[in-house]
Amino acid sequence: MHNPSVTLMDTTLRDGEQTQGVSFSPQEKLNIAKALLESLRVDRIEVASAGVSAGEKGAVSEINAWAKANGFAGKVEVLGFVNHTRSVDWITASGGEVINLLTKGSENHCHHQLRQTQAEHLANIQKTVAYAHEQGLRVNTYLEDWSNGYADKPAYVYRLMDTLQTLGIEHFMLPDTLGVMAPDEVYASLNDMKARYPDCHFDFHPHNDYGLAIANVMAAVRAGVTSIHATVNCLGERAGNVSLAEVAVVLRDKMNIDMRLDESKIAAVSDMVETFSGKRIAANTPIVGADVFTQTAGIHADGDQKGGLYETRLSPERFSRQRSYALGKLAGKASLAKNLEALGITLSPEHQQKVLQRVVSMGDSKQNMTLDDLPFIIADVVESSDYQYISLKDCSITSSLHGSSAAQLVLTINGRDYHSSGEGNGGFDAFITATKTIMRETEDFELPMLADYEVRIPKGGKTDALTECLTTWQLADNKTLRTRGVNSNQVFAAMQATLRMINIQLHQRAAR
Repeated sequence: MHNPSVTLMDTTLRDGEQTQGVSFSPQEKLNIAKALLESLRVDRIEVASAGVSAGEKGAVSEINAWAKANGFAGKVEVLGFVNHTRSVDWITASGGEVINLLTKGSENHCHHQLRQTQAEHLANIQKTVAYAHEQGLRVNTYLEDWSNGYADKPAYVYRLMDTLQTLGIEHFMLPDTLGVMAPDEVYASLNDMKARYPDCHFDFHPHNDYGLAIANVMAAVRAGVTSIHATVNCLGERAGNVSLAEVAVVLRDKMNIDMRLDESKIAAVSDMVETFSGKRIAANTPIVGADVFTQTAGIHADGDQKGGLYETRLSPERFSRQRSYALGKLAGKASLAKNLEALGITLSPEHQQKVLQRVVSMGDSKQNMTLDDLPFIIADVVESSDYQYISLKDCSITSSLHGSSAAQLVLTINGRDYHSSGEGNGGFDAFITATKTIMRETEDFELPMLADYEVRIPKGGKTDALTECLTTWQLADNKTLRTRGVNSNQVFAAMQATLRMINIQLHQRAAR
């Protein structure tokens, strides 16, 4: 016997773009659409609202052309309005095949926003749907503000559905537009809708204003709904829509629901949307947050080491991620052991204890530590020079408003000083140019590509505050290396982070 199945409609590119400050470029929209359908394998995507702009129309046209050429025709949907020909013509001109018609699911919206009677609204809906079918479009319909409409005056919703169900509409999409519902309300109302209209296919479209969106999805599925709308990273108006990652994982793990979605691609698509949207997700965001597979307490690391006592079905490997063990004041012997194992480093019990004491001490002073910092802590504690192949002896950087920057360096490599100079688009770029010259000539070493660069300063906005620069480097075999530098000058902090990366790479090369 097969498990029940649920289809997912992602609306990141339409409803998600209504997030404050988010606007995707046409190329970003196309790349996200490709990732959603081809890589993540969601069932349907909603990509825009009809009539927004010429640029939006161009983006939708590109997405539709790609979808048709790659076997995803009919999976791209556009929100349209009850305006007879206007939305329909916009969608057909952009190569679309599906209109998601926005009707008013509450009497309050119908009377006060449209200033129409329900009979007038229904007549306009019928004209728009008929024209859409004449133009060859498939039609779905949103009942906007359905959650309030059903609660305030269910008779209005029933009259609306009595007509809509006769118009050849495929999906009847029921939104909790303002995120006001609780799970018991979702279950009761959707159960009623399905009982009254058994031949209609209902979608549930939740928002997260009360933080109940994922619980509401579970209630909807229990009521028999088989299509759920979601967005990547909870993008959406106000508190956002329900998280696509959470829907996929919760329904599979807690309700034994089958879905086409490829979980191993969730993190990669989340990263793409985070980058293109400019909206950073919290480190503790379920499934996709940076810290959700990091054990901080030493007792947890100890339990994992002795038998996976703190592991669950939410394994990082399931999402193409890795478990890590934090270094800080709560770290214990097992936390350190796990990190040493990841680095392939063996220490005597005496040295392990000294390193642990240093880690805890640094954690007490609120210093951030990563796995990549650990070799330097070890080198310092055990008075080893293994990771001190290269150091910066002197540096001078000059910049002008209308010209390039120049760097003069003295690098000490294995006890010998080397001089170099370089120009670039900014001080750090000039430093990289000069460093590349020295490393090629002296060590036959090519710097890897810089994949990410992040600068942080403490709260308070002091001009002399320390700057923490986090750099991420793209290594071979699709691996990355993250290093940190701290200095009151952010360029010098970035230089320190770069030299840490080089030291680690030189040590690993020497060990081979």
